[in-house]
Amino acid sequence: MKNKGFIIIAVLALLLIIFRLMLPSIVLKYVNRVLADIDQYHGHVEDIDIALIRGAYVIKDMKIEKTGDNDTIPFFTTPEIDLSVEWKAIFKGSMVGEIVVNKPHLYFVRGKHKGEDIKADTSDFRDVIRDLMPLKVNHFEILDGQIHYIDKSTSPKVDIAMTNIFAGASNLTNVNDSVKVLPARLKATGDAYEGKFELNADLNPLEKKPTFDLNARITDVNMVRMNDLFKAYGNFDVSKGNFGMYTEFAAKDGAFKGYVKPLIKDLDIVEFNKEEGKPLQILWETVVASVAEIFKNHRKDQLATKVPIEGKFENPDTNLWTAISYVLRNAFIDALTPTIDNTINIKEVEIKDDKKNLLQKVFGKKDKK
Repeated sequence: MKNKGFIIIAVLALLLIIFRLMLPSIVLKYVNRVLADIDQYHGHVEDIDIALIRGAYVIKDMKIEKTGDNDTIPFFTTPEIDLSVEWKAIFKGSMVGEIVVNKPHLYFVRGKHKGEDIKADTSDFRDVIRDLMPLKVNHFEILDGQIHYIDKSTSPKVDIAMTNIFAGASNLTNVNDSVKVLPARLKATGDAYEGKFELNADLNPLEKKPTFDLNARITDVNMVRMNDLFKAYGNFDVSKGNFGMYTEFAAKDGAFKGYVKPLIKDLDIVEFNKEEGKPLQILWETVVASVAEIFKNHRKDQLATKVPIEGKFENPDTNLWTAISYVLRNAFIDALTPTIDNTINIKEVEIKDDKKNLLQKVFGKKDKK
């Protein structure tokens, strides 16, 4: 009987060892099958590591490309994705997961449908994450990432990037049982052409409609290093300039409210002489330089505006006339302070009544607060 029991234990141990040895290959085939089923994409993973003790598996060298009519376009690459159980959440009674993505590169390539391509790409990427992680994701990290925007249809071609991106999102499934309206937290930083990017957001991923309160800033961007973008879309370039942008947005119940405040300092538009440039090019760059000079705050050598944006997610509305008034006020009265204003929060978001026609909106009585 003892020998029989020993044989059974030995056989079970052997089967477990064989299963453990085969497990990376099984998971690898599953992951590659998931990537192969993405519509209009081609994805591949080179290897899988299994860490049973900590309940994790590591994806090695993932590459996803978007398939076009005649070629493939890079979409996402990373040398390593670690998907695991978040053990500290277990002690709070929740079985959730965490994902750490190391050195990812994400590419948004402008196509025929412009912004629709970016929207579709982002949605498809979320679907991939859901398929690869069997648990609900409560914690997410990005280490040393890059985001590129590419447009090959212009001359010169555009490839602008944000690098050294570090981001972390926590309590996405509210395992902490917080009673806050916005229980989750997101923080991100990055570099952009000698400038710095920073984002802070409180959010509630459990709500069906987007619910968040965020602020972000990008400061001290060297505009000279972005001349390909200016040449491609504006048909001019700069010899000097410093760019910054500040924004706040809040959203709830399908509505949002916020602003975007760009600032440009020490701007110097390149002006071609008659021997170097074409007449139309000379005229256009003269117009651009003249407009920039007119609307510049000369005391601080600064060009700025503030664009309020609010509405529903189906129909965002930018207040053009308010933006123009901010330009004029900045030019002739006072320069905008280069900081986040702290004037937007989730309590400020309201859904406006869109049933009124233009005459009612202009001449009708204002709603009492």
